[in-house]
Amino acid sequence: MTLPPLAPIPPAEIRLSLAPEEWTACLEAWLTLANLALRLPTKEFESGSKGHDSLLVIFLRSFYHESAHLGPSDDSLRQTRAGDLQKTCFRLVSRICTETKHEKSLLEWQFLSDLCHVHVKSAAISRLLTQIWKDRRADLESALQPHKSALISILDDRKTIGIQAELQRLAPVLRASPDAAEFFMTGSDFLDGLVFCYIRAGTSDERKAIMLTAFLGLESLVKVEPQNISILTDHLYSLKNSADNTKAATLLADLVTNSPLSARLRRLVDGKSADRVSKLLDSLELYRSSNVARPRKYTRQKVDKGKRKATVLRDDVHIHRMSLVSQIQDLFPDLGSAFILKLLDEYGDDVEQATAHLLEDSLPAHLRELDRKEEAPVHDTSQRAQVEQLAPRPTPPQSTYVPERRNVFDDDELDGLELDSSRLHIGKRQHDTNEKQPNKSAILSALAAFDSDDDERDDTYDVDDVGGTVDTAHPDGEPGPSAKVTQEENDMALFKAYQSAPELFGRKFDVRKGQARQALKAETGMTDEAIEGWAIMLQRDPKRLGRLEAKFGAFDGRQTELGRTAYRESPAGTETEDSDAPGNSRGGYRGRGRGRGRGRGGAGSSAGSGPVSDAHAQRRKEENKGSRANHNRRDGRAKKMARGGFAG
Repeated sequence: MTLPPLAPIPPAEIRLSLAPEEWTACLEAWLTLANLALRLPTKEFESGSKGHDSLLVIFLRSFYHESAHLGPSDDSLRQTRAGDLQKTCFRLVSRICTETKHEKSLLEWQFLSDLCHVHVKSAAISRLLTQIWKDRRADLESALQPHKSALISILDDRKTIGIQAELQRLAPVLRASPDAAEFFMTGSDFLDGLVFCYIRAGTSDERKAIMLTAFLGLESLVKVEPQNISILTDHLYSLKNSADNTKAATLLADLVTNSPLSARLRRLVDGKSADRVSKLLDSLELYRSSNVARPRKYTRQKVDKGKRKATVLRDDVHIHRMSLVSQIQDLFPDLGSAFILKLLDEYGDDVEQATAHLLEDSLPAHLRELDRKEEAPVHDTSQRAQVEQLAPRPTPPQSTYVPERRNVFDDDELDGLELDSSRLHIGKRQHDTNEKQPNKSAILSALAAFDSDDDERDDTYDVDDVGGTVDTAHPDGEPGPSAKVTQEENDMALFKAYQSAPELFGRKFDVRKGQARQALKAETGMTDEAIEGWAIMLQRDPKRLGRLEAKFGAFDGRQTELGRTAYRESPAGTETEDSDAPGNSRGGYRGRGRGRGRGRGGAGSSAGSGPVSDAHAQRRKEENKGSRANHNRRDGRAKKMARGGFAG
């Protein structure tokens, strides 16, 4: 199968002179022929792409040369169909470089530079060049060596005319292929030429191009496999020595100040060399200078004052995701919200990871091919227009909301009619007599064996019973004072000391060696740690503090005086309810239980017998209570009423 010849891409003056319809027809023809070329068998494809005179190779060279040198007003190769043609051409280049092993027509320096410039934002070009470098390293080195030698000669020349353009053509190759960048950085000639040319550069753009080239070259040394740490450290020490010997602005100061070299190297270097490189980078931070800092480009965006018709949200975009979109747009203002939303979907709403992939230009193929300026369709003006054009109609009546009553038994087995009818019963459920009942005899025997009065203290290990001595020494072996008999006495002593002087329980050296602490230790038999721990636990337990206050407070539990509450006869014969005067006929105080002389100190008691015990009095009261009943109360009331002047 023989394909029609592919005409090369015409220069810009011819393309711009064609009508849009004619140029679109040309793009369609090239796209059709390129797709047919991709479908050719291997032998026919090799024969059609062999040599510099091949029409397919000439077409690819012209396409990438014109695409790499487009003018600002030339949109002929920026159309949609031109983008499709660009993808097809890349597939043709990949097939030629990988399937035709001996073909060197597309490995020349000029074509590689144009290819990398066109696909500078694509990760596919990096994978392609890595594969080519792995399979055909010798061919690529032979193609790049003449340009490296020529570039070193230009850098060593005292005139810097044209150096910026040469470095700008080299930068896409160094960025797309770390292996090619390592080839340029091998040896010290190329880096020394950059340092020498930076000092002689006359414009800021030239110095920026030199700094960018050095940054890409140094970064590539840790991107290759395996990492070339030895060459990296040699170059960094060389830059440091040249900066120490030069008083003017140096390339090292520009790299440290205006490029992320230090952060990239810290993140990419791994293994045993990470600490050594990190220390070297710390020493390079001393060369950071604000004099060589370049102002970052600020793109002023048009301020949206909201002076337009209100729009209706069409898609439900969460406010959290919109805040993530705004964070990425602060760093990349040229990206559209729709592209950023797809980027967040790819990396699980991780802003840092998405930003890192954008900076390194390592996005997946399906994201790289999207339109980066596409905005999210969160606003739809058509719905607003439809609302404004609606015909007037009466307002429907408001519906009364009736709450639905629910309880804890909703959606259970009985509510869903899934319960077995055998489990239902009406009234109190009759228990099966055959069910296992608790063994009452076993319970009664266990209770009989339990002796609730068995509260005798175990004195097996008391000092008197053991027959020896109990070690009361401190934990460290020093002899300590004897402890209190009970913990209650210790608590009382500690609590009184805590109330009078809380600072006595401090942990300082002078407090521990003080006379008050020593006296407390001697009284309680406790160590310093135990005393301090007692105070800490008391502060942490307010209930225990309340119990100690109630137990060891000002009230000692004894009632020294008992107020009189019984009725007593007045001496003048005018008794009242509150009279305290002693009686004149029975030798005692008139009142409840005292009028008959049976009480303590009454007339009926023997002078030498002494007070009757409480238990005996209580027992006698219980014995005679049935004979008296309420007669004594009734008689007493009658006497009171008579004394008060009322009729009985």
